[in-house]
Amino acid sequence: MLAVQLAALLDGDPEGTGEALDLVTGFDDALVHGLARPAEERAEALAALAGAFAATPIGGRLADAAAGVTSGSITEDHLTALAGGRAALLGAVHDALLADLDAALGRERAPWNAGPEPEDGDEGGPLGGARSWLRELAITGWRGVDHDLVSAADQVVEALPAVPGRRRLAVLLDGLAAELRASCPVGTMEHLPVRRWADLWTRAVLLSHDAVPSGAPRPVETVSGRLLILGVDVHEHGTAVQFQVHAVLEPAGGGRPRLVRTSVTVAKVDTITGPAVWKLPHRHGALLAALADRRCLDVTDLPLLDSGDLLWDDDRALLGKPADPFTTARLHLSGALAPAVPPLDRVPVRVAEPVLVEDYRVTKDGSFDLGGGVLAVDTERLPACGPLTPKLVASSTACVGLIRWDGGRWLLQPLAVQAKVKKETVEVATGDWALGPTDPKAVKAEARAGDPVAVLRERAGRLLRK
Repeated sequence: MLAVQLAALLDGDPEGTGEALDLVTGFDDALVHGLARPAEERAEALAALAGAFAATPIGGRLADAAAGVTSGSITEDHLTALAGGRAALLGAVHDALLADLDAALGRERAPWNAGPEPEDGDEGGPLGGARSWLRELAITGWRGVDHDLVSAADQVVEALPAVPGRRRLAVLLDGLAAELRASCPVGTMEHLPVRRWADLWTRAVLLSHDAVPSGAPRPVETVSGRLLILGVDVHEHGTAVQFQVHAVLEPAGGGRPRLVRTSVTVAKVDTITGPAVWKLPHRHGALLAALADRRCLDVTDLPLLDSGDLLWDDDRALLGKPADPFTTARLHLSGALAPAVPPLDRVPVRVAEPVLVEDYRVTKDGSFDLGGGVLAVDTERLPACGPLTPKLVASSTACVGLIRWDGGRWLLQPLAVQAKVKKETVEVATGDWALGPTDPKAVKAEARAGDPVAVLRERAGRLLRK
């Protein structure tokens, strides 16, 4: 039944999606070349972006911003208005896509409850410095970025953590500056991550104002109950790795099951890769054991954010009985309440909803033929730290994964599969090696490579003792 529902989703995108994304693309192209002297076609793109809001309360402000930038008068207020317009367009596309997905899945979503309006604060200091740097980026354009411009962000990033509620902005600016620094001189790059950098710039501009909430989701309640894990999505970078667990929460005392997430993030160095990354979150033993042994967790008084994320605390979790992710998906995904999406997170690329897909045929290119549509499978997101491989996905008969919208199409990112291996049905998930590899070949390979985490800890201990 679900295959039929998803096949209907693949028929086409919501009306107006293409036009909205074209407006965003035009603005992003202007950021590539800089707003100092926009060429005629880029000035038209800015005017078109503003024109899309002509009948809205912010239409006048956006029109003034587009006219000001085109005439060479580029103020921080102009850039804030344009960033807000860009974010609103992407938010509308996100909401339309998510509404279609929820309708296809028969999934109910909790309404968004806006918090109290933020109080006016000091718009100068580090926040003013952040807006000034972001303005220089927009004026210069990505093609003009050099080491001097990137280095100007360092002082801002160092000062921001002292401003209450602005740590998220500091991390965002630090990450954007690091990407730009690694790409310098940007002018010599053949291909730029245009949409990504524009997304980061837009979010940073909005977060740099006291009139905009800090972007950090708010704790709305504490919850207790049984946590049934669906799978783990591993986000790995050179200096950090995040393990984002998708699960269903059965509230203590009864009540409707809820779709939730919880994440743990740890710092790393780029020499720690593969299964060794599981040794980094060693303080979260209960969560790791639940992933590796496929068991549920009994949680007590965990804070739940308005984004549907649990703030993980291993001391408030106890290992429970075995819990198969496919059984959890079959029993609960159709009726679990999905969380609302915070305003600044309403970007199409952030759509990642857990689903169970069965009754499909794997095509030659690895996609899933659902019998009424073909769903592309994103095996490039499979983490190197787990046993799930493209080959296993290609031989699968059932898949628990995250359905995403990226590059103008729906994709499925596998988290766990049921597959045929030597005529036997096996279940393989991305978190199976959370307590260490279980495959003999992987164990031997790890033994030959040594334990980089233990080596680094030992060296760090020596330095501390000195």
